[in-house]
Amino acid sequence: DTVILAVSPDPPEKIGQIVAKVRDKTTKEFAITLLSDADHRVIDRYGLLNETAAKQGRSLPHPTTYVIDKAGTVRWKFTEKDFKVRPDNATILQELNKLP
Repeated sequence: DTVILAVSPDPPEKIGQIVAKVRDKTTKEFAITLLSDADHRVIDRYGLLNETAAKQGRSLPHPTTYVIDKAGTVRWKFTEKDFKVRPDNATILQELNKLP
């Protein structure tokens, strides 16, 4: 009953290439729906723009994970400026299990 979406600053064509590359390497379908935010409207609206990257002409977001309930309410958010730091699956599952 859970949907996983990822928002990328890449254009749709690039996202298609990424999905194809993963499929070719794993011989499995890509389990996450990748959405393009090439004009970074979502990144800007949620205040996720990585200012350091932006100064270098790259519209990259800070990696962020949201758990959103069926009503559209954000129930949990994890944002980290260091792109190498991400929540692990157990932490995300723990937050998903808190949903009503």
